[in-house]
Amino acid sequence: MLDEMKEKYNQLLENISNSLDISPSKYKQALDRFDSVSRWFQNSQNQPLLFKLRIYMQGSFRLGTVVRPLKNQEESDYDIDLVCEVQSIKNSTTPYDLKMAIKDRLDESETYSKLLDDEGKRCWTLNYAEQDGIGFHMDILPATFEAESKKETIRSLGVPNEIANLAIAITDKKNSEYNWLSSNPDGYAEWFSSVNRKAFEILAPVQRKTLLKENDLIFNSDSDIPNALIKTPLQRAIQILKRHRDQRFAKSEFESDKPISIIITTLSALSYNGEMDTYAALKSIIDNLRFYSRLMSRSLNEEHYLDKKLIQKNPNGIWTILNPVNPEENFADRWHENDDRKAKAFFQWITWVGEDLLEILNQSNNMQRLTESLNVSFGKHVVQKAISADSNIILSSIPPKRVYTIENVSKPYKKC
Repeated sequence: MLDEMKEKYNQLLENISNSLDISPSKYKQALDRFDSVSRWFQNSQNQPLLFKLRIYMQGSFRLGTVVRPLKNQEESDYDIDLVCEVQSIKNSTTPYDLKMAIKDRLDESETYSKLLDDEGKRCWTLNYAEQDGIGFHMDILPATFEAESKKETIRSLGVPNEIANLAIAITDKKNSEYNWLSSNPDGYAEWFSSVNRKAFEILAPVQRKTLLKENDLIFNSDSDIPNALIKTPLQRAIQILKRHRDQRFAKSEFESDKPISIIITTLSALSYNGEMDTYAALKSIIDNLRFYSRLMSRSLNEEHYLDKKLIQKNPNGIWTILNPVNPEENFADRWHENDDRKAKAFFQWITWVGEDLLEILNQSNNMQRLTESLNVSFGKHVVQKAISADSNIILSSIPPKRVYTIENVSKPYKKC
């Protein structure tokens, strides 16, 4: 019975992932917005600095781990992250000049000038309000080539040459001062793809056929379907974890300290062992990360810790989660602040995930009770949407009502 429950639970988790994911029609709309912005920049004639550039997606849209954000416990607009990479070395310009050149080009458009938000720390943001009420925030990140000396430093830290070569310099504004920061969204996407590739290659052919059948008004052939719409167990697990985080931290005292998406994505990819179903991938990730909770009490046995360095706490109290494509960048550089508040929030969340998504399977003897618990983790509308996609998940899990048959029933007395 437990194996049957796991199978049905896995299908329910996959359906939850689908209900969290961006729809193919909405994804195509996002691509249309991306293409329009790209053409506008590519046709720039009045900005010499932008004469030659490359524009590409980064973040969850690139990785295929999109989840619609929650703000004030309500679903909000999607975030689309773009890189606008000028094809020149960073010494040929300044971060201020590059960032202002991007703004000036956007201001030249009657459309984009109206959508343009106030200046962000690193990006310019276009706010799209769509007719269906589901809009987009498009963050445009100005960037240029990283210096060769910086790339060499990254290589010396063990990053493969083909990944290090993709490093860029991005603009960063702090206290009215503009500086360069090193980043590598292209390299990160390549690294993530390498972890995800085997499962992707196995699952893609079947999923493309299904997506084409369900969206034949959007796509002409299965080759038109973007890779980002193909979902592996790793990608589904990340989507589930990100929504669980948003739901669980909403209105809690730790809401401002909840784990950031890049940490969830990185640790999930590093913990993934090639599992081919969503439940198994999720269990592998959480079981691995629960190991590190002992760092909070310093109860880790050093001998057992030697081969597990995803999360480290140094003698000086600084926590470390290294960027796999730039080990100089520490994703957990603020975990030590306020008496390890962000670290405590992370490990509390890992405990919640284990209780809410793993242990619940052993505590509930039918899918109906389990579903009621999932409503708390993801929101009732998300779970109900997942159920409606396959009613057999629930209905076939509830024991059928017993039917009694009565034989040799006496005939009623004949009326006088």
